[in-house]
Amino acid sequence: MTSQGSNQESKARPGQRRIAQWTRDYARLPGIPDEYIGEDGAPRAAWSRFFDAFAALSPADIERRFASADRHLREAGVTYRAPGETADRLWPLSHLPLIIDEADWQQLSTGIAQRAQLFEMVLRDLYGEGRLVTDGAVPAAAIAGSSEYLRAVCGVKPPGGRHLHLYAADVGRGPDGRWWVLNDRTQAPSGAGYALENRLVLSRAFSNLYKSMNVERVAPFFEAFRDSLRASADRDEPRIGLLTPGAFSETYFEHATLARYLGFLLVEGDDLAVSGDRIHIRTVAGLKRLDVLLRRVDSNFLDPLELDASSHLGVPGLIDVLRKNGVVVANMPGSGVLEARALLGFLPSLCRRLLGETLIMPHIATWWCGQKAAREEVLSRLEDFAIEGAYGRAVPGFSSHEPVIAGELPPAERDRLRQAIADRGIDFVGQELVRLSTTPVWEQGRITPRPFVLRVFAAATPHGWTVLPGGFCRIAEQPDARAVSMGDGARSADVWIVSDKAVSASTLLPAAEAVRIRRIAGVVPSRAADNLFWLGRYLERAEATLRLIRALGAPMRDPVKGSSSTLPSVERIQRLLVTWGATSQATRSNPARVVAEALQSPEKFGSALSLAKSAQRTASSLRERLSPDAWQIITEMVERLSLQVDDDDSVVSAAELTLQELASLAGLAQENMNRAAGWRFLDMGRRAERAINTARFARQFAYDEAGEEDLDVLLTLVDCQITYRSRYLVGPALAPVRDLAVLDPYNPRSVAFQVATLNDHIAALPSLKEHGLIERPQRLAVALQAMLTTAEAASLDAKTLFALEQDLLNLADAIGLHYFPHGPNASRPEKLTGLA
Repeated sequence: MTSQGSNQESKARPGQRRIAQWTRDYARLPGIPDEYIGEDGAPRAAWSRFFDAFAALSPADIERRFASADRHLREAGVTYRAPGETADRLWPLSHLPLIIDEADWQQLSTGIAQRAQLFEMVLRDLYGEGRLVTDGAVPAAAIAGSSEYLRAVCGVKPPGGRHLHLYAADVGRGPDGRWWVLNDRTQAPSGAGYALENRLVLSRAFSNLYKSMNVERVAPFFEAFRDSLRASADRDEPRIGLLTPGAFSETYFEHATLARYLGFLLVEGDDLAVSGDRIHIRTVAGLKRLDVLLRRVDSNFLDPLELDASSHLGVPGLIDVLRKNGVVVANMPGSGVLEARALLGFLPSLCRRLLGETLIMPHIATWWCGQKAAREEVLSRLEDFAIEGAYGRAVPGFSSHEPVIAGELPPAERDRLRQAIADRGIDFVGQELVRLSTTPVWEQGRITPRPFVLRVFAAATPHGWTVLPGGFCRIAEQPDARAVSMGDGARSADVWIVSDKAVSASTLLPAAEAVRIRRIAGVVPSRAADNLFWLGRYLERAEATLRLIRALGAPMRDPVKGSSSTLPSVERIQRLLVTWGATSQATRSNPARVVAEALQSPEKFGSALSLAKSAQRTASSLRERLSPDAWQIITEMVERLSLQVDDDDSVVSAAELTLQELASLAGLAQENMNRAAGWRFLDMGRRAERAINTARFARQFAYDEAGEEDLDVLLTLVDCQITYRSRYLVGPALAPVRDLAVLDPYNPRSVAFQVATLNDHIAALPSLKEHGLIERPQRLAVALQAMLTTAEAASLDAKTLFALEQDLLNLADAIGLHYFPHGPNASRPEKLTGLA
């Protein structure tokens, strides 16, 4: 028998032998239940199917697919921000999915749905009749001790009829192979957007394998969630917003992903205002009613008038609007009280009381030290417990935000912890030390086991709770499989719920016959319009700086034939770069040093690199409005400018390639963006900045005594060399160059062309005042256009050009003050005319 088995294995394909070796290596790990090996010691069927197909791939093909996934993450800018950090990190996606079979998943999802319904009923009582506390089913201290119990919403009937719209639970497998709940997420559960992005990336990298495994689709869950929020509003076509803390949030990318995928407006607290009994969005067309608010801001920060007065993230008056049934908030403020670990021990009895059922999904055994018996149990064998805060993950009196494993503390610290629990046990819980199951990960060309935690999501619908088939999986970096050591995890994985039969393809797109045709432009919040305007300005400012660098670096300025010296033009270019903050080099410095600093100095705010980074930061606040191609170009531009250059040719080459990328980005905006208010503000930013820069160039290089060299530089900077030569059969002359750069309405680089385009944009935007008079931005633009239309090139001396430059700066400021006001000035009447 042994000989026969050896012969069969020797005849197996190399991939099968590799799988067999992986199985033996993985199974030799002692005492760690994992996802690959079942309780009977044999590989789970779902994993066997996966690795049978995976092993058929060559090592080169595997690495190519992994590289494709990494490249997509990088190009799409999938990022997150670690707590306390200011820089984004690339999303750490594991290259192998977590695989769960259909039967196992059915048991897990049933338990999650039951738990979600239980929590909805508990919240309904806690903020309603309060019978659970009155009857002693839950100690009042276990509720009142939580900062998430909001007295301001007690007695408020939730608009839409429910407290919880989205629930999540962090689960893991215990030593017996059963799923255990580690944490409940009822505040504002995060991770669904990253789960969606994980699926998009991995299903593309392993498209054939993904299809052959019959993986359950996630789109129906998001469709049901979206439809449920829509149905909760009190009008047929509600406006739904996703409330984010802003671009500095740790998970802002996820907020943008969900908003774009679900078709919601991504809004911040400053975008919203209370008017009457409703919440409104401040848009470029005035105040627009908001019907549903999916919040990703913690409850205490939602309303500085009634909750945390120091909050800048919420909306003053929001709680009062809730009392008046003016907006649906998902989840309702105060729902985070159920995340308190002090409540875990009461859930089984609450489930029997409220649902008449046994709690399907157990949680880690937890003792709340606010009760005498539980406190004495924890203190009697403290070394066997992980100690956590009863109302937050941090342990009171300890600096770490993680649980404290009492058995690993120094004796003095353990005694301090013991005394703290004895003095004020209400603040502490003791939890059993549980080991997590492991999942296969790919490290250095081989399979390695790592502990994982799976976050499972449930969405409320009119027909009950629906569970996302998959979830947000976090994988620990270290092999330590204790649940308390999981922390935030080191990487994430896609979760495949696999079936033995084919699954139907699904999409968020509705059936064709159910769609009513519309051509409205949509709503543009003032903040988004402001960012689009400044994105256009930063990009155009970067282009102007790059053109100066190229003009100075082109082979350190070849002289024009007949020119006696190149020094004056070189000095003017350098002086302009100094004025713009691109360099600090003296005007007679080595041009090579000047162009290198102006190109990629991170310290100079006006360098091309700094301006590109400013554009990237602004674009990061517009992720839901920018296409992946646009984001990729901006990212590649920053990466290119960040690469160190060693010689003059490399500097000029980098400048030219970046100019090409800017041209590609302008082409995307021109050809792919819908002609709504968002596109107009992006284009207005570019036009305003180009007009200002061109006027400044003309003042510097088309002054009254300018020679051919100076005029030639100006034609280069405004990209009009070919146009001028085809129009005039003579060398650069002052009046024709001035006319072409400043006054020619047919030249897309001239000041006149920019002003005319700005005038068209402003005329198409909404009128925001009720008096019907021409508003200041349009008044300034009309006056500028009239002046440029009637001006003559001979009159454009330095004084006139300087005045023109100042008028253009005033126009840009007027646009900002009019359409992007802050504070009370942002509350404006509905639009009278123009785009939404």
